Amino acid sequence: MMKNEINFSETENCPVRNILDRFGDKWSTLVILILGNYDTLRFNELQKMIGSISQKMLTVTLKKLETDGLVTRKVYAQVPPKVEYSLTDLGLSLLPKLESLVKWANENMHQITKNRSFSK
Repeated sequence: MMKNEINFSETENCPVRNILDRFGDKWSTLVILILGNYDTLRFNELQKMIGSISQKMLTVTLKKLETDGLVTRKVYAQVPPKVEYSLTDLGLSLLPKLESLVKWANENMHQITKNRSFSK
């Protein structure tokens, strides 16, 4: 048996599969990393920093992260409406893990790219 007895085959009860399914998409990790570096951002600021994300996809991503309690959305009662996004304490606790993944990716991307070219 493994060191950590986690049943990976139970989709709904497997924490790893559940979490990766939620923020392992193309945008969620990037949003978390950016908010971690800038504390609080407005929607348009976040969209500009990402560059290639549509307004709809950013909205969906932010709502998903907010539902999971990783991002908080603060609405100011003014005209035009002002909305700011930031990481919650839960989101901040995830940040060092994602930063470690970024570091690992930066250190190993060359070798992975090289391996991929050999497999063709």
